[in-house]
Amino acid sequence: MASPTKSKRSTRRPTDPNPGQDVAGIVPEDFPEEPIRLDMTFNVYAAGRFGHEELGLASDDVLSMYRNMLLQRRFEERAAQMYGKQKIAGFLHLYIGQEAISTGTATALTLGKDSVITAYRDHGLGLALGMSANECMAEMFGRIGGCSRGKGGSMHFFSREKRLFGGHGIVGAHVPLAVGIAFAHKYKKDGGVCMGFYGDGAAGQGAVHEASNLAALYELPAILVVENNQYAMGTSVHRAFAETEFTKHAVGYDMPASLVNGMDVFAVTKAVQDHAAMARSGQPSILEMRTYRYRGHSMSDPQKYRTKEELDRKKDQDPIIRMKAYIMEHKLADDARLDAIDDDVKAEVKASVDFAEKSPFPDLETIYENIYEEDDYPYLA
Repeated sequence: MASPTKSKRSTRRPTDPNPGQDVAGIVPEDFPEEPIRLDMTFNVYAAGRFGHEELGLASDDVLSMYRNMLLQRRFEERAAQMYGKQKIAGFLHLYIGQEAISTGTATALTLGKDSVITAYRDHGLGLALGMSANECMAEMFGRIGGCSRGKGGSMHFFSREKRLFGGHGIVGAHVPLAVGIAFAHKYKKDGGVCMGFYGDGAAGQGAVHEASNLAALYELPAILVVENNQYAMGTSVHRAFAETEFTKHAVGYDMPASLVNGMDVFAVTKAVQDHAAMARSGQPSILEMRTYRYRGHSMSDPQKYRTKEELDRKKDQDPIIRMKAYIMEHKLADDARLDAIDDDVKAEVKASVDFAEKSPFPDLETIYENIYEEDDYPYLA
């Protein structure tokens, strides 16, 4: 499949990322006399269209991806149990159903070089990028062995090593940070890209649009990803947006965009491969990944906004079931091996609960860690 169509780039843009660079404004001399017409193409990455060999993946790579998706699923199921036992406090937003997006992304990126930032439904991406189940579970238990030393909780996973910059709780507020990280990649000329994930509900936030404009204006290595799971909390996208095709939002920023079946891990992998190559060449873009969450927005969500029939229909598209069927069809593993993978994952997740419970709570003194301090701050007096 061809890479996403690039929009025409203007030669009048301030593309130098150095602060303080003066760029003279250019006023158009002519006013158009004819109607303005627009012709843009948005590529579609459909399910079942891509295979592992086409993507440069070996059989072991496919099984590793399957294991990673299962790890996320079993981790979230266990987290829900621990929440019910009041081992986990606060909010808990499960990623069940969206595992193909996180796993496909991690497969396509250069781990340790490229950056990722997301909203509060962050467990799946953390595990996909290689964070351990131990540090993730301990964080949700509020223990010192957690990835944020027990002070972030479910919504605030961070890993400097994996270049995961959160986990953020304010809807849409982290998207400007994603663009800022992309700015840093360009400024440092390190060849990295930044993927900024946000939900369909955040697509209506002003900060998202401001950041998207700057990403295009400065031609930053950014990929802005709408994880469209159909519902912003309990509100369907069709009740919240005049334009529900989020790919079309890219028109306003002169950026290319693609629509991806977020329930197919190979479609996600291919899309991220293509868009990452564009980002490294200085072309930012938008990816709309249509997916579905099988659990509520959070643990307190009664889910009265959707019917049981809808949920049952969507379960037929389960990304893990789809992946297992692919593995069996291509004879990459038999039932015994896949069962062994599942048993191994369950043991790893169970061990993470044991680790979290044995990890101590942070000492009171740790509240002062990582706090900006200035001795002569003028307002202290």
